[in-house]
Amino acid sequence: MGREVGIETAAGAVCAWRAEPLAPARGAVVVVQEIFGVNAHIRAVAERYAAEGMLTLAPALFDPVERGVELGYDPAGIARGRELAATLGFEPAIGIVLACARHLAHEGHRVGVLGFCWGGTVALLAGLRGQLPTVVYYGGRSAPFLQAMTAEQRANAATTRLLLHFGEHDALIPPEHRDLHRSVLPHADIHTYPAGHGFNCEQRQDFHAVAAQAAHVRSVQFFHRHLASASPAPGLDR
Repeated sequence: MGREVGIETAAGAVCAWRAEPLAPARGAVVVVQEIFGVNAHIRAVAERYAAEGMLTLAPALFDPVERGVELGYDPAGIARGRELAATLGFEPAIGIVLACARHLAHEGHRVGVLGFCWGGTVALLAGLRGQLPTVVYYGGRSAPFLQAMTAEQRANAATTRLLLHFGEHDALIPPEHRDLHRSVLPHADIHTYPAGHGFNCEQRQDFHAVAAQAAHVRSVQFFHRHLASASPAPGLDR
């Protein structure tokens, strides 16, 4: 069972849910929340990856704005989550994720990043900046950042290991945005499933058990492979 810990970041101290495997860790993963906070679902994700042998840390990204946010998957929760995400902004969120990654690296772990929805975009941007193995589930706000990438940034991105999961029926991520990921990140391992947005979350209407399990297996294999072989990430010093 995990526990809350405190992490110091440039945005201030934040709480994080830390879950540890029973055996020595096979790497560590920063779990990046959706707009709903570090709620029961995100804690369950952290626990599940700990059960797969990885130390996990899920920071409460909204703590600099409002502490202890846990929202439901209803219209009120969506509206409040979007408001909090807009107030926080992407740069502070990325900074918190990288602070957690540095914390884990200083403990001696190889570190990866895993994110969902808005947190998927945060994970992608943090992973590229920190050159960390990164898994993204339906990162719905990535397109503008990909469109703005320079040729040099695209070339640098090719050194980052990426695994991306999308739902074929995701109304928030149209096919042209999935194609943009393939164009800008041709080295990424990209998979599409017969599912909608949020298919990994059992609390959401679009939960798809078969797709969720297939994506989870690929994600665990990805981290076991790349965290075992990863060298210390030079981007974490930025």
